[in-house]
Amino acid sequence: MIDLSGYTTGDFQRGAPALKEAAWWLVRAVFFQAPLPWPSGVRVALLRLFGATVGEGVVIRSQVNITFPWRFSAGNHVWIGEEVLILSLAQVTIESNCCISQRAFLCTGSHDFASQAFSLRTTAITIREGSWVAAGAFVAPGVTVGPGSMVTAGSVALADTGAGVIVRGNPAVVVKKVVEGTLSTSASGGG
Repeated sequence: MIDLSGYTTGDFQRGAPALKEAAWWLVRAVFFQAPLPWPSGVRVALLRLFGATVGEGVVIRSQVNITFPWRFSAGNHVWIGEEVLILSLAQVTIESNCCISQRAFLCTGSHDFASQAFSLRTTAITIREGSWVAAGAFVAPGVTVGPGSMVTAGSVALADTGAGVIVRGNPAVVVKKVVEGTLSTSASGGG
C-alpha cells in the first residue's frame, strides 16, 4: 500500500533554474496552450530560446503542452497537432518526418507502485524517423517507436514497437508490417 506522506522525487532534477521554469510556464500559457493561432515559427523560436533543439519545417499547433523544452528535440518536418501533451521529465526525441497527432500523450514519468513512497521514475522516449503517433495515442516512459512505424489512434504503446510496423490496442501489439511503402496483412508478432 502506498503512503503519499512519504512521497519523494528521489534524485529527479528539473533541469533548469526556478526562474527559467517560471518564465517558461508563462510563455507556454500565452503562446502554446492558449487556442490563439500563433504561427508555428513563433512557437519554434520560443522552444529554441528555452533550450529545445528544433529542426526546420516544424509545425506546432495550438494548445500543445511541452513540460520542459530543455528536454525536447524535434528533427526536420515534424508536425505536432492540437492538444498534444509531452511530459518531458526525461528527454523526448522526435526524429525528422514524424507526425504526433491531436491529443497524443508522450509520457516520460511514472511512479514505482511497489515503493511505499510511490517514488517518481523517469525514462526517455524516442520517436524514430518517419513515424506517426496518431490521435489520442499514449506512449509510455522508455518507449522507442521504431522508424517508419505507426501507433494507431487511441493505442497504448507500453513497449518498443520495432521498425516499419503498425501497432494497435491496449497494450499496443503489431497488427501490420509496412513493406516498401505498402502494408502487409501478415504481421509478425515481433516488435
